[in-house]
Amino acid sequence: MLTMTDTITAIVLISAGAEWRALFPDLASELPGRTPVDHCPYGEWFEARIHQQRVVFLHGGWGKVAAAASTEYAISRWQPQRLINLGTCGGFAGLAEPGEILLAEETVIYDIIEQMGDPQAAIQHFTCRPRWVGFPAGLPIPLRRVRLVSADRDILAAEIPSLVEQYNAVAADWESGAIAWVADRHNLPCLILRGVTDVVSTTGGEAYGNPEIFRSRAQGIMRTLIGLLNQII
Repeated sequence: MLTMTDTITAIVLISAGAEWRALFPDLASELPGRTPVDHCPYGEWFEARIHQQRVVFLHGGWGKVAAAASTEYAISRWQPQRLINLGTCGGFAGLAEPGEILLAEETVIYDIIEQMGDPQAAIQHFTCRPRWVGFPAGLPIPLRRVRLVSADRDILAAEIPSLVEQYNAVAADWESGAIAWVADRHNLPCLILRGVTDVVSTTGGEAYGNPEIFRSRAQGIMRTLIGLLNQII
């Protein structure tokens, strides 16, 4: 059992490899009290101090399976007071802009196909409203509060109209729905912040076939998100 002095204030869960690699060497070295990088079944992790609070940074892996499993692992192992997911997403052209930071007020896993019963009931079962206590005012950048949709695939151009009509979505990722759902099962405060690296229109995506766009923009987005931790924690 953890004592008060051993309490982990927050887990910062980072999913995609490009998002995690963006921390090294510069961003990670700037975090006070950073411990050497260690390994767990899901990826690398290290600890740092923010306002003298213990914070674990964990590379959880991409996709719903890795996201759900690493979230459960992190909660069980470190018993944090709250969970933070920092990462990237793809925006819908005309509805989101590259570099924009989105706060997930609601998460929806939309790639569920239920043909024996009510398909909307199945999707609703995995829909969550992440709960965060004491969110600070006056952050140095604007945060747009949105419904973020997740699937185990990149955005399909042909699906954008239906995602906008059905969910009023402006962006999508691979992991946020799974992370939010596991945190909700534990009644754990969860904050999901995702920066838009690229946009997809009904004719295709600017990063499709050109992943360097995603990787280079992920660097700047992760710097912005890590910079917010001093105000959030």
